[in-house]
Amino acid sequence: MAHTFPDDCRYSESHEYVRPEGDLVRLGISSFAVDQLGDIVFVELPAVGAALARGTSFGSVESVKAVEDLMAPVSGTVEARNEAVLASPEELQNDPYGEGWLLLVRLGAPGELDDLMDAATYGAKVQAG
Repeated sequence: MAHTFPDDCRYSESHEYVRPEGDLVRLGISSFAVDQLGDIVFVELPAVGAALARGTSFGSVESVKAVEDLMAPVSGTVEARNEAVLASPEELQNDPYGEGWLLLVRLGAPGELDDLMDAATYGAKVQAG
């Protein structure tokens, strides 16, 4: 898979992305993370209304290779979760920045976005290994 890192997203060290959308952010995992996982068979996400705390696990992605914790890149409240990805985990692989998003989150601390990497920085980091 060719790795793309959209410029309108911010990225965490643990390969989650955040895309600001007005008062909310759309959260998912990068194409690099999807590629590293391989065939994804199961996704676990928190319920709507759950609180996320930056740096803590909020769910998991299971592939044929491994189970990886999803780490919250920002703090906030879950406003929506992508039920389509829960029903068909392969959506995450097919379109990680589009139909494969995971959560819509209302930010608890908007300043946390400033601590995340921009696309160029993240791209250089993952290509450097």
